[in-house]
Amino acid sequence: RFNNWFRADITGEYRGSSTLNGYEVNTFTAGGLQSGFNKYTGNKSEWLIMANAYADLGTWWCITPFIGAGIGTARVTIANFTDVGQTTNGGPSSAYADTASKWNFAWAVHAGLAYQVNPNVTLELAYRYLNMGDGVTGDIVTYTGTNAINNPTTFKGLTSHDVKLGVRWAIDPGPAYMPPMPPPLIRKG
Repeated sequence: RFNNWFRADITGEYRGSSTLNGYEVNTFTAGGLQSGFNKYTGNKSEWLIMANAYADLGTWWCITPFIGAGIGTARVTIANFTDVGQTTNGGPSSAYADTASKWNFAWAVHAGLAYQVNPNVTLELAYRYLNMGDGVTGDIVTYTGTNAINNPTTFKGLTSHDVKLGVRWAIDPGPAYMPPMPPPLIRKG
């Protein structure tokens, strides 16, 4: 905390594995008009390092609204990716991809409310919009183990809407979040 209205932090986090599911219906021409579907599954996880800056917008009854922004990097990992499909003329198909990771530029915007319990402890309820860039799979290989081209699948623009509840503890609390007291009234005469 630099003063009563500006603070910053550096954060590191691991965002655990979550499941990806997708379904696609398509129509295409390959030796005649065909239609089919693909079902995609997999897992994704991220390592995230961010530098964030926050502006505290004033304090009323120990409550301080704030806004912020952050930049950093995200390592997005896609694992256990499978593509199972069916076409009307070609029959069933399946493919898989090895685990792959990609480092991306990441950015975030923050907004929230902080409640100062005492000069050292503040409770915080915050929202964060986070953009982690793209994720990619390893090269897609058919169930027979063959592949003639390099064709990883890309997941564009991975984002997250996060609601966070936290506690801030200040080792050196600095100035209190209280308005200055008016000077005492002095009567003359």
